[in-house]
Amino acid sequence: MYFNSTQHTAQPKPRVKLCGVGVDTYTFNEVIDIILEQVQAHQKPSYVVTPNVAHLVSLQHDRAFRQIYEQALLAVPDGVPLLWAAKLLKSPLGGRVNGTDLFEELAAIAAQQGLKVFFLGGRSGAADQAADILATRHPNLDIVGTYSPPFGFENNIAERERINTLIQDAAPDILFVGLGAPKQEKWIAQHYEELGVPVSIGIGVSFEFVAGMVQRAPRWMQKAGLEWLFRLISEPGRLWKRYLVGNVYFAYLVMKQLIWGDRAFSKLRN
Repeated sequence: MYFNSTQHTAQPKPRVKLCGVGVDTYTFNEVIDIILEQVQAHQKPSYVVTPNVAHLVSLQHDRAFRQIYEQALLAVPDGVPLLWAAKLLKSPLGGRVNGTDLFEELAAIAAQQGLKVFFLGGRSGAADQAADILATRHPNLDIVGTYSPPFGFENNIAERERINTLIQDAAPDILFVGLGAPKQEKWIAQHYEELGVPVSIGIGVSFEFVAGMVQRAPRWMQKAGLEWLFRLISEPGRLWKRYLVGNVYFAYLVMKQLIWGDRAFSKLRN
């Protein structure tokens, strides 16, 4: 049984260029509709990326990562600072589409609509614990597989083949991949066509959030765009460079675009 929307398909919208990177302007509900319609149609495998500030900074220097973004079914804004920047640049987005919120909402709808899901990634036990919690919330949720690969698995041919076999045999409708960026996006881009899953989505640390292994910021901090600060305080040793250095560099990129426009990032197209 598949999703059958009573709403009209979201009309195609051009991506907004933010720091040289295309970002979709769909609302959260429109993104859900597009993903589920892609699952239903299943004309060819596809994937979704969830840009945040750290992604946009990495994309400035990683050509392979940029190409992956360009080929994605959707590139949806995960972070509130992206909304602020787009508004400042007079190219407003459709609202935040947070990866964890997307994961939890799609899991709920999958349970209602009889869709099969697979959880790949996360620290040891995270995918299993997230699966247990979501299965308790949604008893009809059909989780056809979970797997947290060992560190360095991407360099192990046998391990890569094992993962591909697990997913192919399970034949999920949606594959959630929590390996962190850009590893998860590069892994998806390398394997999604072979796997044949209708939609694969990179969701970062979402398994750990749902499992309670990593505490998520209070809702008011999420809405205020301060989720990064909460995570920095929680894990300063691991995240200080990403957030302190990365946020300053992102502000520089936005100001560069504000002054020079899209031509400030013309080198990214080469």
